[in-house]
Amino acid sequence: MKSVILALCFIAFSQLVSAPLSAQTAPAAAKRPSNYVGELVKTIQPARELVYKKINGRELRLYIFEPSGKAAGPRPCFVSYHGGGWTSGGPRSMFSFTEWAAKHGMVGISVEYRRYKAGTDVTVFDCVKDARSAMRYIRAHAAELGIDPNRIAANGASAGGHLAAATALFTGIDEATDDRSVSCVPQALVLFSPVIDTSAEGYGNKKIGERWKELSPADRVVKGVPPTLLFHGTGDTTTPFKGAEKFQLAMTRAGNKIELVAVEGAIHTYMFKDAALYDETLRRMEAFLRGLGFAGK
Repeated sequence: MKSVILALCFIAFSQLVSAPLSAQTAPAAAKRPSNYVGELVKTIQPARELVYKKINGRELRLYIFEPSGKAAGPRPCFVSYHGGGWTSGGPRSMFSFTEWAAKHGMVGISVEYRRYKAGTDVTVFDCVKDARSAMRYIRAHAAELGIDPNRIAANGASAGGHLAAATALFTGIDEATDDRSVSCVPQALVLFSPVIDTSAEGYGNKKIGERWKELSPADRVVKGVPPTLLFHGTGDTTTPFKGAEKFQLAMTRAGNKIELVAVEGAIHTYMFKDAALYDETLRRMEAFLRGLGFAGK
């Protein structure tokens, strides 16, 4: 009898480990590292960094990853904004994604921006202004950066996803010193568990205040928003999944292209926490960007 039970257990285990991971299902978090990307980025270093903005005595930097070898022409660009509720985090948290971009023929850039702090002069509006300033700088300096100004993707996680969307949506919220003749609108958006609805039912309402609707992507959608790939877990309690659905509906009604990857049961920024889902996210990103003429190799 014992041999029969052991045989059945072995068969069940074999089926479990050989079953393909579904892109729509999050595996048990207890079996995976709690901060997979956090470990990856510890040893990753950019090729170089440069200052894109000086404001109130502070320098804000771009951390640049470049593909190896010579390019036949200007390369596509993948610009990333880190998360942290606009209050914490840093550019390093996105280094694995910008390094990945460089390995796929794109110039990867991770952006530093001012962080909101209650009781100070820095607001979420300033975070948005920095995000848009960075995009303008990159496009204005495309030739020296080796970038095709017509193939720039904006990427971000959580609050960084909000800032990536801000480059395409929040017309008029700009630094007074910006050259607004240079567009800050990217050609594609790739968003990880973004702050996409800043109403009381979403995230960030109290941090933004009465003007929250001006900074709510789901409430600012218009026709002509760039093609968007949005990753969101249905179990996300930080930036609720219904916000992603609200944004998807608004995009569809406006005639914009959007692909919502809804991962059943997954938590906030799940692709940072789980190795298999991280890899699946990269595969979907590559397919999306390749379809738009971005990913080169």
